[in-house]
Amino acid sequence: MNKTTKIVVASLVLALAATGFAQTNNTVGGPDDMYRGLRAIGAGLALGLGALGTGVAQARIGSSLVGAVAEDPSKAGSLLLYFLIPETLVIFGFLALFILN
Repeated sequence: MNKTTKIVVASLVLALAATGFAQTNNTVGGPDDMYRGLRAIGAGLALGLGALGTGVAQARIGSSLVGAVAEDPSKAGSLLLYFLIPETLVIFGFLALFILN
């Protein structure tokens, strides 16, 4: 990453953090409403990063799976299990999303 990209990413992170820490004058909902923005950011990060990690893992596993099945087609069913294991990351992201909201 070059210097300009780092500056843009850092400013976006700080802008999102500032909106999460923004306070209002009314305290209708109590202290739980004060952290609603941070919970939303955390839930989005949990699901988004889980899906990104799953995509990276399945890209590498999928290419090697195709090569292995090309050599021996009888192992396709058992090798498919290895392709589906990273999907648990997205399931954990959904779980964190529902827990935080």
